[in-house]
Amino acid sequence: MSLIRFLAPALAVTTIAAATPASAAEVQKFDRAAFTAAKAAGKPVLVDVKAWWCPVCGSQNRTIKAAVTGNPAYDKLVIFEINYDTQKAEWQALGVHKQGTLIGYKGNSEVGRVEFKTDKAVINGLLQTVAK
Repeated sequence: MSLIRFLAPALAVTTIAAATPASAAEVQKFDRAAFTAAKAAGKPVLVDVKAWWCPVCGSQNRTIKAAVTGNPAYDKLVIFEINYDTQKAEWQALGVHKQGTLIGYKGNSEVGRVEFKTDKAVINGLLQTVAK
């Protein structure tokens, strides 16, 4: 057996692991009790109202992922994802009108909202405001 054939599987695993760094933020499906508990604990919270078919939502998600992945500034950030198609009562309770809405909280206070925008500077500004 050649050395290259022997090492190839180990090299492939190393390459994949290096290409996908761990996210610093905790991402979870929106749950009212968990959302309330995170805010009460004073955690920085981002609510992401999204739909799988929405190109704006996809762009926002890529910007968020790029900002928080491997960034220790977002270690305490909790991102709650609301499915626009299946969790209508949840997004309506937050005063959301359409998918592609991001809402930032510090404690129980809303500190910013981005509605249907893909501007990286605007999204990163909201993330920074929440994480400060």
